[in-house]
Amino acid sequence: MVTRVVCKFLSASVQCACIVHCVCEYIGSLVMCVGPSMEPTLYDNDVLITERISITLQKLKKGDIIISKCPSNPKQYICKRVVGLPGDKVKHGVIVPNGHVWLEGDNTNNSTDSRVYGPVPQGLLRGRAFCRILPLRDITFFDTEHSHPN
Repeated sequence: MVTRVVCKFLSASVQCACIVHCVCEYIGSLVMCVGPSMEPTLYDNDVLITERISITLQKLKKGDIIISKCPSNPKQYICKRVVGLPGDKVKHGVIVPNGHVWLEGDNTNNSTDSRVYGPVPQGLLRGRAFCRILPLRDITFFDTEHSHPN
């Protein structure tokens, strides 16, 4: 009897873990911001809801806020704004190559971004932020049509 209950519990736990993994890997997840590079748009400990579908379908737009693996340290994640898409000439005179994006933080005086490590391969992108949910007083849906100018 006890063995049967334990097996059912383990089976349900594995199924739940698989569903959570698939949702986070293919649909979206929650992300907590760390660091000042996106101030005044985002602050330390802001929590965002991200989606992966825009990245999978390559439907990013200039102005989107994205989460990416850091090109110089793949164990670290960064939160930056898309400033240039493939083929764009960014203000630094660089043409963004195919399969890459140009990312910059809104806090240009305190952001390590594409101005330091160059164009970022799209394969490193992990999600597009579409809503800040914490702190509750600052719930915000991000709209690239009215995004922060860089």
